[in-house]
Amino acid sequence: MTGTPLPEIKSPETGASAEIETFASNPALFAVLQQGARHMIELYDRFPRIGRLVAAQQKWLLTQAAYALHLQRNPTDPLSGITASRLLDIIVEFGAASRNTATAFLAELLAYKLIRDVPGSPSKRSRPLEPTEVSHDAMMLWFRGQMRSLDLLDGGERVTRLEANPEIFRRAQPIAAKRLIADRAWREPPLSIACFVWTEYGGLILDDFVSRIVNAVPEDGYHWVEDLRFAELSNHYSLSRTHIRRLFARAEAFGSLGWRDRSNNRNKVWVAASFVDDYKRWQSIKFCALDQAFSKAVRSIEAEEHDLEPNRADTSPSGV
Repeated sequence: MTGTPLPEIKSPETGASAEIETFASNPALFAVLQQGARHMIELYDRFPRIGRLVAAQQKWLLTQAAYALHLQRNPTDPLSGITASRLLDIIVEFGAASRNTATAFLAELLAYKLIRDVPGSPSKRSRPLEPTEVSHDAMMLWFRGQMRSLDLLDGGERVTRLEANPEIFRRAQPIAAKRLIADRAWREPPLSIACFVWTEYGGLILDDFVSRIVNAVPEDGYHWVEDLRFAELSNHYSLSRTHIRRLFARAEAFGSLGWRDRSNNRNKVWVAASFVDDYKRWQSIKFCALDQAFSKAVRSIEAEEHDLEPNRADTSPSGV
């Protein structure tokens, strides 16, 4: 296989655990996560096909890996970028999905016109691929939303810097994607969260469910959700009520949630504080990876700009 080799994917850096705990203990975190969940619902409403396609952990990982390969493409090498073999190599190395799952996922992306063949490719065997415009827009908006969440947590200006220089996104996304794929704690979330995200479309329901929690601070060990209606979820996300019931039944059996009074038409649901704690820490892993990726991307851009300064000075007339 020709093309630039993929950079080595390493395990999370030393010291990451302390940074993850800093995110997880931030008192503003849950409100920011709820805002982020609502943003994901907005993205689903704008890109429903993509939202449904990546609303399971395996497919989320596959999507991030594929887009990272695209951003690492060498324009002078028509065989670099996304190919089935490269994607399979990454996914199988870390056990994030089976070869059959990855192959079927690429076929879905092609069928829905979310990726396409690279124009003018000389090889039909390697079949290099690239995202279509709608996929790029969705990924960019997702990344921008994550940066907004980080800004809300620490008062940063990542979104402003990103909008001023989109190159930050092109450098940061592969860094974050590789780190998260390599991190078993992100790939394999706590069982309370896995009840949702390791099921088809479960990520959509999890985002919606988290956005509905009414008390950020638990009361007697519980959070509460009011007016949770399966019919409403079914209509919004075009999912069967049976599938939605099954998701919540698994979470209930695990002890993550339950109904205070099933005969009450208000459908008030209790949520275990441990579920919210699991969710906050799992999301903190992602925030830590994205924060460090953003910082690395900015530093690399600034280093290149700094290296150019002497060259610019050399081109000035002597004596000036």
